[in-house]
Amino acid sequence: MTATAAATATATATAATTAAALEARLEAAGISLTMGGEPTLVPIDPQGAEWSVAADGPTKLRYARALAAELQRVAWPGSTLLYCPGKRYDGEVNPRWALRLITGPQEQPVVAWPHDQVDSDSAGRAADGGLPTPEQAEALLHSLGTKLDLAVQPLPLRDPQEPGRRVWAVPLSCEEGRWQTLAWPLQEKLRELIPAQGPAGLRLPLQHFPAQALRQVLTLELDAEGWGLFLPPLSREPLEQLLQLLAAASGEWRKPELSGVLPYDTADHWQVLGLTADPGVLEVNLPVCASWQAYADWIERLEQAGAAVGLRSWKQACQRSEGTGGGNHLLWGGPNLEQNPFFSRPAWLVGILRYWQHHPSLAYLFSGRSVGPASQAPRPDEGSASLLDLELAHHTLEQLPAGDQRVPIGETLRHLHADRSGNTHRSEISLDKFWNPAWAAGCQGLLEFRALESLPHHQWTSAVALLWRALAVRLLNPDHRPTALRPWGEALSDRAMLPSELWADLEQVLAELAADGLPLDPEPFRQTWAWRFPVLLHWRDGEAELTIRQALEPWPLLCDTPVEGGSTSRFVDSSLRRFELISTPAFRQGYRLQLQGRPLPLPDEGPRAVRFRQEALFPCLHPCLANHVPLRLDLLDNGQDAPLQSWQLWNESAGFEALTEQAGAPGPAGSATTALRGAFATACSLDLRL
Repeated sequence: MTATAAATATATATAATTAAALEARLEAAGISLTMGGEPTLVPIDPQGAEWSVAADGPTKLRYARALAAELQRVAWPGSTLLYCPGKRYDGEVNPRWALRLITGPQEQPVVAWPHDQVDSDSAGRAADGGLPTPEQAEALLHSLGTKLDLAVQPLPLRDPQEPGRRVWAVPLSCEEGRWQTLAWPLQEKLRELIPAQGPAGLRLPLQHFPAQALRQVLTLELDAEGWGLFLPPLSREPLEQLLQLLAAASGEWRKPELSGVLPYDTADHWQVLGLTADPGVLEVNLPVCASWQAYADWIERLEQAGAAVGLRSWKQACQRSEGTGGGNHLLWGGPNLEQNPFFSRPAWLVGILRYWQHHPSLAYLFSGRSVGPASQAPRPDEGSASLLDLELAHHTLEQLPAGDQRVPIGETLRHLHADRSGNTHRSEISLDKFWNPAWAAGCQGLLEFRALESLPHHQWTSAVALLWRALAVRLLNPDHRPTALRPWGEALSDRAMLPSELWADLEQVLAELAADGLPLDPEPFRQTWAWRFPVLLHWRDGEAELTIRQALEPWPLLCDTPVEGGSTSRFVDSSLRRFELISTPAFRQGYRLQLQGRPLPLPDEGPRAVRFRQEALFPCLHPCLANHVPLRLDLLDNGQDAPLQSWQLWNESAGFEALTEQAGAPGPAGSATTALRGAFATACSLDLRL
């Protein structure tokens, strides 16, 4: 066995032992803590706006269907794939799409389609089976009506975008187990679909539907490429009945592409996996996982299925790899609302929120490049709430009497866990899906941890999820919970975002877990840390050693900017960068540094960081200030004035590159004896803009 294989085996054994201990403690406490996830994927060669800034584009749905077909093959044979309308955002013409894979609670098929066990093509369509003729398709609808004891009247519609496509619409609803239909008397000139993208069921001329009638319509469409059914919005039981009748009636034909709306009453009866269009990435919404092991299995399965269809959880950026640019959010909840573990334990929830606030590594070490107040996941002390309001809220929740406290928890915290514009979704720990009756999906009892980005290996992602679950279990003990928030002040952005500080903080977290009998192998976290903060320069001579790593830098938020479509968008100025210098005592005793021709002072201990402007963007903050690249760094012996060695930094991807010519430094005008200074006397970050 190689050293790598041995280390992997050790890590796996440690994770399994700790995971078993976690489940035992949760069971002893009478808690069912479920986990969910929203990992994101991109193609190996991401081309097009849909893989950079746009939510959708010409290739994303094709990749999503291919991934769904692979997951059906390897994970959920016989599952049903449903194309659903997703969220609609300002400035976007159509709702985004969402593919849903559906299966039973024990992974048994919801409906048995005759061609489920055959191979599929790259779009996820069954390769065998023919297509119905137009006469057969219309006859299927009449046959369906007969089985439901209805006299249906299929209404033929034209598709202005595809004149060769045949479309029929059948009003169909079910109330209290009784199926109903009605005539749709539509004039011939009005029998036309809306000229938009998507299945026919989303393009019906419903503005001419009979008044006071339920707008529930079964739609069948047929062309030379295939056939599809848009299912009316029904509750779970009648929808299952309808699917079973359609499957039985279409046995000799290729499986149709199904579209519709996911029923509201599926939580205890179906497992659902979603694939959705998100800006720059394909987002995967994992099924609800009852344990960490179930979550880890899905993450590994997703990595393998993605690789099979050309998708992965990272992308190549010049000479280095980085995350997809999307999230890898982790969710906590319960198997149902009656068994939600947080509703009756507000003090436990407060302990979790305080502990995360005490440990910046949980907000910054596993997140993306964009952190801080203007990011997608600002900490509570970076958001809209004051420290006083947070403390008052926590103290109040801790004093609540026994019982179901979902309403006061939701009403207290959702106004505080928001970014500075008041957006409750943009929060490190978001509660907009906890108990928020203001919107349809707001009452699910979920905590969403959003300061997590996609990672290149499923073992790393699973290790982070195990860390999160271990902390939840440890904090069940009131003695392990912080009693107040920590006033970080300027240290949060000045020092706590630096690589060395984040690793030291995480080591403290791991040590506390180990002392509580919940050890975690540090190696996956160390590897993640090294990947997140790559080395830009390493120099060593004996005991004298200098290491420079890429560090995090909060990007300032700019004013709302008008964009195409009549709406506005919020931009951040991502031109600022920061790196951290770590030096040994021998280095500081024998050597000194100059940056841009000026002395770069190093502290007697601890890190030094440098903030600089990488590029000029539009719009940006301080447009009159010049860029700082290329940065020139000179190494000098304490007894010499001429550099021993010089490096130049153009971009972080290439790191500091050695200069062969000792040319004069392109630093700012002024005396080379004037040292670079920070914004504050005690700051460890120096700002080249000053």
